[in-house]
Amino acid sequence: MKRRIVLLAALMAVAGGVMAQKKGFGYKFYGQVRTDLFYNSRSNSETVDGLFYMYPNDVALDADGKDLNAKPDGNFYTLYTRLGLDVTGPMLGKVKTSAKVEVDFRGSGTTYSLFRIRHVYFNLDWGKSALLVGQTWHPLYGDVAPEILNLNMGAPYQPFSRAPQVRYRFTQKNFMLTAAAVWQSQYLSVGPKSNEPGATDTQKHQQFIKNSCVPEFYLGMDYKAQGIQAGAGIHLSSITPRTQSETNDGVYKVSERVTGLSGEAHVKYTHDKLMLAAKTVLSSNLTQTSTIGGYGITSTDLRTGEQQYTPLRVSHTWISAMYGKKWRGGVFAGYLKNMGAKDEVTGILGTGTDIDQLATATAELTYNLPHWKFGAEYSWTGACYGENNAKGKVVDTHLVKNNRIVFTALFQF
Repeated sequence: MKRRIVLLAALMAVAGGVMAQKKGFGYKFYGQVRTDLFYNSRSNSETVDGLFYMYPNDVALDADGKDLNAKPDGNFYTLYTRLGLDVTGPMLGKVKTSAKVEVDFRGSGTTYSLFRIRHVYFNLDWGKSALLVGQTWHPLYGDVAPEILNLNMGAPYQPFSRAPQVRYRFTQKNFMLTAAAVWQSQYLSVGPKSNEPGATDTQKHQQFIKNSCVPEFYLGMDYKAQGIQAGAGIHLSSITPRTQSETNDGVYKVSERVTGLSGEAHVKYTHDKLMLAAKTVLSSNLTQTSTIGGYGITSTDLRTGEQQYTPLRVSHTWISAMYGKKWRGGVFAGYLKNMGAKDEVTGILGTGTDIDQLATATAELTYNLPHWKFGAEYSWTGACYGENNAKGKVVDTHLVKNNRIVFTALFQF
């Protein structure tokens, strides 16, 4: 810990020296200290030990028929405290240059209280067009997201990911075109743990897009005018689940790929103290964006074990409304439906693939002062669990519910 403190102090000293010496550069330092206290009435699917909340876990009966997941939990964290630096650089010919570096203490996986990169990129601005290179919000997250206290920012209804990308934007009057090639870093696709044919145990790993050699692609168009933003986009992803198959006869090199085409539409309206926003997504295997979904095995070569796949289709919709300034209240509602695959499957890989429908209703109230925010939020979530049929749809469902309360305090600087 002492070494980390010394390193941080050294970095801040170097940054201070750079700020004092570099000509043609401008710097804006910012950050926040954030505390979160939460309570759940039930065990849930989550990361960061409950901070990034997704949905309630299914019933799991013990030997006496009691539900192991019917237990409350709660905790208090400061992990989403963050530091950031915005940089304006000297002109590169006629091009404006800028950069951003932002980190928090969220860590990764099960390693918490460590620095984690949130945003790190440079941007070249020609006026009507701009090129961003680095890591920032995934284009499917975009500029329209709900205002809620929960750190999941509407996931799994709202695609949530920050990803390395090359993004080009062109603006003409009220219209903005966005085109991006996107890779994966902290938010990863799901794939098989085992190379055995038919295995459905899954993991999130870098190798599935790395072995694909194909980034994700996004193309979208937005209209902005007088407090209104409306737009739509399409997204293409293609991953490689396995490069080799281990059968009883030995190990075989295989060529596998699963490709999904997704679409989204969004709208946001702001006027004075009012904000209304909504988004709908029809996804195909978007597990890298903190949502449910995946893909199914459609066929298997009897000799080599090579498999063919088809993505699961999931419909996501959310709506958010906020009103106020000093006292600001709002509601959020999300609905998700698993629509299965277009072909019959023999096995399914993914997250939340045994959920047919998911719904969330949230109400919050915040008290806002310059540099300060205090808030409370209540959310109800219901998940309909069941069994997958031949096309991956979920049937014979039962409802599982969770009640969640969050208290948050932020000091922003």
